[in-house]
Amino acid sequence: MLLEELSNLNGVSGREDEVRSFIYQRVLELADEVRFDALGSLIAVKRPNAPGPVVMLSAHMDEVGLMVTGIDKSGMLRFSPVGSIDQRVLVSKPVVVGKDRIRGVIGSKPIHLQKRDEQKKPIDIESLFIDIGAGSKEDAEKAVKPGDVAAFDTKAGLFGQGCFKGKALDDRVGCAVLLRLLEMDFDFPLYFAFTVQEEIGARGARTAAYHIKPSVALVFEGTSAGDVPDAKEHKISTRLRKGPAITFMDRSVVVNRALFKRLREVAESEGIQYQLRQMTTGGTDAGPISLSHTGVPTGVISVPCRYIHSPVSVLDLQDFEETVRLAAAVLQSIAEKGVPTE
Repeated sequence: MLLEELSNLNGVSGREDEVRSFIYQRVLELADEVRFDALGSLIAVKRPNAPGPVVMLSAHMDEVGLMVTGIDKSGMLRFSPVGSIDQRVLVSKPVVVGKDRIRGVIGSKPIHLQKRDEQKKPIDIESLFIDIGAGSKEDAEKAVKPGDVAAFDTKAGLFGQGCFKGKALDDRVGCAVLLRLLEMDFDFPLYFAFTVQEEIGARGARTAAYHIKPSVALVFEGTSAGDVPDAKEHKISTRLRKGPAITFMDRSVVVNRALFKRLREVAESEGIQYQLRQMTTGGTDAGPISLSHTGVPTGVISVPCRYIHSPVSVLDLQDFEETVRLAAAVLQSIAEKGVPTE
C-alpha cells in the first residue's frame, strides 16, 4: 500500500534522502522529466512544452523529528526537536537514530525520583534523552554522532473502520496524492514538487516555486483534525470522514479568492463532500509559493489527520480518496476553463 510505504520511510527535515529516493523510483516511469534543486526538492514534470498555464502541485517530504546535539558520559543522547513537537508526547517513545536506524527510547528521570512540583508539569525538553543501550559515551559514539536525526519508530497500517495510522502523515499523505495524480494525464505543463524542510520554515517550496515559475499552484497537506472528546466546537479545525479540507486562510497565506471559489465549485459540481478548514493557525508551503516572483495564485487542499506532529497520526482512507478525486477534477477544470480569475 502506497501510503503505508511512505509513512514507514524516515525523512526528518534536512534528511529527506530516503523519501526522495523512494519517490524518485516511482516517478521515473511516469514523468517526462525529473529535476532536483540545490536544497533537495524533487520536481517531476509532465508535458513541459505543452501550451497552457504552468501548474504546480506541491507536497513536502519531510517530517518532524529530533536531532542529536550531544552525548552524555553515560552514553545517553541529548537532542533538540526538529519542527514543532509537543514535548508531552515524547517520554518512553521508541525512535530510530541515523542512517543505520539505531534503535532507542526517549527517557527521563523516573517518577519516583521526581520532586512533587516536577510531577505537576510537562517534562522540559532539556530533561529528556535518548537511550540507545550504550554503556558509555565511547560506546555511543561508535553508533551515532551529533547531527544525526531520530525519527519515531512507528509501524503504519490499517485499523478500525476505514482508518489508517502511521507517522509523518503530515505530509506523506500529500506525497501520496501527488503520486496518484502523476498516473493521470492533463493537457498543460504540470510540475509535481516534492519539497524539503517545510517543517522548519517551508524552505524547499520557496526555491522550487522560484524554479518552476507557476501560473497557479495547489498545495496538498495533512492537516490537524480536532474531532476528539471534550473539544470545543469552534476549536475543531477539521473532522475525519467529512472529506478533504479547503483552506481560505492560514498563518502563511490568504488563499486567492478566485481559486478558492473554483475549488468549492468543482467539489460541489462533482458531488464531493468537503469541509472548510476552520482554524487559521499554522502555515504551509502555500505561503512562500504564493509570494514567488510577482505572486502566484495558490490554494490548499488537505486530508484531515488526528494527532499530527506526534509519533502516530490517524486519517480516514475515504477522505484521502476524495482528496485525489477533487484534485483531479480541479486540474480538469483548469484544462477546460483555464486558471480562475474571478
